[in-house]
Amino acid sequence: MPKFFIPQIYDNCAEITGADARHIGLSLRMRVGEQLTVSAGGNDYRCEITAITPDRVVLNVLAKLEDTAEPSVSLTLYQAVPKSDKLEQIVQKSVELGASRIVPVLTSRCVSRPKPADFVKKQARLKKIAESAAKQSGRSVIPEVASLYSFAQMCEELSQSVCALLFYEGGGKRLSELALQDAAEIAVVIGSEGGFSADEAAQIESAGAVPVWLGKRILRCETAPLAAISILMYLTGNL
Repeated sequence: MPKFFIPQIYDNCAEITGADARHIGLSLRMRVGEQLTVSAGGNDYRCEITAITPDRVVLNVLAKLEDTAEPSVSLTLYQAVPKSDKLEQIVQKSVELGASRIVPVLTSRCVSRPKPADFVKKQARLKKIAESAAKQSGRSVIPEVASLYSFAQMCEELSQSVCALLFYEGGGKRLSELALQDAAEIAVVIGSEGGFSADEAAQIESAGAVPVWLGKRILRCETAPLAAISILMYLTGNL
């Protein structure tokens, strides 16, 4: 059943406008009486189309659906900015795997060094990718793609985290050694192609992050976050 995100439900009625409305009418060729799913405020609803125009679809809410796609753990990925379009792939797959928030971070070894102002356009595309991935994977919320963070901003947030993990080629604990079964929030830190400098790793640890490793093989920066999120979702009972 097609799924769309809307801001709010009003008295068992809902509306879809703009590009999504055009997609429903022109691409999917849906008609009055057919059903689709909408997500609003973190909840899913089964709806029936009661009116449709090229720019507006009116819906009657039939039932609130049980949420089965959102993980029990809120996972934030702090990803050092990689080269090329790798960040797009990371956002897409992280959303599919269950990440709640993706934060791009500029570190000393990032080859790609966009200015914050230039990153705004990139961020808009990344948000669209996150929305598309959320629809495809049946999520009930669209994970946040944050603006470009400095290294200091990341460390400040990590110092407030209940559970922060630094995935570092320099070694650390195995994930199986950590008690994560009941974790409600996890912050994950992944480097770019060049990883983190020793000084950066030390600062991240000082902010409260626990160094962990993913084995003896060195993973690419676009592979490491997907492996980490997959394992964490398994350990927290979400896979």
